Amino acid sequence: MADGSGQLLAISDLHISHAENRAFVERMAPDSEDDWLIVAGDVSETVDDIRWALKTLAGRFRKVVWAPGNHELWTHPRDAVTLRGTARYEYLVEMCRELGVVTPEDPYPVWDGPGGPVAVAPLFLLYDYTFLPAGCATKDEGLAYAHRTGVVCTDEYLLHPDPYPSREAWCRDRVALTEQRLAALPEDMPTVLVNHYPLDRHPMEVLWYPEFAMWCGTRLTADWHRRFRVAAMVYGHLHIPRTTRHEGVRFEEVSVGYPREWRKRPGTPGRPRRIMPVEGQDR
Repeated sequence: MADGSGQLLAISDLHISHAENRAFVERMAPDSEDDWLIVAGDVSETVDDIRWALKTLAGRFRKVVWAPGNHELWTHPRDAVTLRGTARYEYLVEMCRELGVVTPEDPYPVWDGPGGPVAVAPLFLLYDYTFLPAGCATKDEGLAYAHRTGVVCTDEYLLHPDPYPSREAWCRDRVALTEQRLAALPEDMPTVLVNHYPLDRHPMEVLWYPEFAMWCGTRLTADWHRRFRVAAMVYGHLHIPRTTRHEGVRFEEVSVGYPREWRKRPGTPGRPRRIMPVEGQDR
């Protein structure tokens, strides 16, 4: 860091197909030339939008770290890019590399500014329907319940797992691959884990529609915040921005959400959350 004033910042769920949210990206700027920005998924549904936003941010921040959300993985009828499943994900990874944006397929960069050093690890894990609604024992029971209540994630129609037979199969493969990479980090290196979905189910306790938890992660990562020396777990997806602590670990939900949601909240919308240094920590 040039003068020790850098910050590790994070934001997610920009949803820039909404003009008001696009304006947040147009205005977003670092406080210091040493600031990094984590973008934890759901930039938009179309490749052109995703490219514009990440290119804009990469031109302003020292480093941009991206983890995909479900919206980036949709094969949306409005998108000129019609790739599905892993082919779409790989296309986005190559696009990010051209822009100088760090992806889950790249070496994990080490933040060595205030609050560091920490390895910043963007993850791509998906979900496997193990966060079931109360009274449901299987994915089929959970989906049947969701359809009865009318709370069904659009992923069921637009997020294709090709060539995997299912989204949960893709998830389990990603979890196994990522677990190996995290286990290979130095044993004395703290981490900031960045995933579109929380690594543990506890943030779903406040959902208005509990059945939506099925599309929010996997029980396979329930101990990762302990196993991998996590200084902060950064996620989005729920559109409930807040800080919680679970078993002594800080979980940061950094989403912007849709205009109808952020208009109801106090404070200035569209501002990244500071992850490092921790509030109150010397900079």
